[in-house]
Amino acid sequence: MHHLKAFFSELSGGTGASQASSSYEGKVPIHELSHVPTKAWEKMKVKQTVKDVDPIDPATPISEDHIRFVCLSDTHSRVEKLEGFVPPGDVLLHTGDFTQIGLPKAVEEFDRFLGEQPHRAKIVIAGNHDLTFDMNLVENRRGHLQSQFGIQRSKFEDILEELKVKSSRELLKNCYYLEDSGVSVCGVNIFGSPWQPEFGDWGFNLPRGGPCLEKWDKIPDDTDILLTHGPPIGHGDWCFSGLRAGCVELLTTIQTRVKPKFHIFGHIHEAYGVTSDDQTTFINASNCTLRYKPLQLPIVFDYPVPDGHSKSELDNFPKNNLSQ
Repeated sequence: MHHLKAFFSELSGGTGASQASSSYEGKVPIHELSHVPTKAWEKMKVKQTVKDVDPIDPATPISEDHIRFVCLSDTHSRVEKLEGFVPPGDVLLHTGDFTQIGLPKAVEEFDRFLGEQPHRAKIVIAGNHDLTFDMNLVENRRGHLQSQFGIQRSKFEDILEELKVKSSRELLKNCYYLEDSGVSVCGVNIFGSPWQPEFGDWGFNLPRGGPCLEKWDKIPDDTDILLTHGPPIGHGDWCFSGLRAGCVELLTTIQTRVKPKFHIFGHIHEAYGVTSDDQTTFINASNCTLRYKPLQLPIVFDYPVPDGHSKSELDNFPKNNLSQ
């Protein structure tokens, strides 16, 4: 629980709070209270719109002029054997934490689960729990993975060798994997990023402020659907402690520069649900509860097929992007 205590200390501006980096001059300004998101939101919220949104019923018929997206997140190896958990749709999205600590056997099981789903396109990003997808940890901090998370050679490198792959990433054969990258689906531009503000020294962690903003600056202006693992400040980021965990610069990037129609994420299990600021619909798609029980159902939404495109293009969507 030490990492949780440190995490909440950072959110509240306690002694463990890291200071926002001001040396990086990004595409949007860094908030003066970026490193204490709860205090930042108290100052920001007077000019913000946050409306609760009722998601559509997954049983609603799928129309030919709309793409049905099905959102999963934070499944933590808990849904692979649940029959009927994933509703039908055209495109399956998963915004990370599909495993508990990123062990290859768990990744392989998740990939098998993806292969069983009928959706014609499957797009996935990693999260902080998918530790072995963070190549900085694997290549430069291997001892940390073993000492803090028990990822021994017998559970990682030996299994990769047994499976005849060089990385956990290569085990995702039934989805299009995004990491600071994008893909177009029937003319809808989707961009995915696994990063989130520091959380107990897990995967894809960055200090608040400049380091996070450097990643958000990679999001193209023409993004229609944004996938991140962590939430923005003020939407789907409320923790059971009463503190906010979202990234201030992520919200600023979304509201002032990118302006996507949808932003899907997870990370904060207890903040599951849908909100809107009248410009972007924010979906915290976490399927596991705070106690890691898969009781929060997948959220679906429909997106109009852009002019000049048709859903028949889904038939040619690649099964994976391992060759890239």
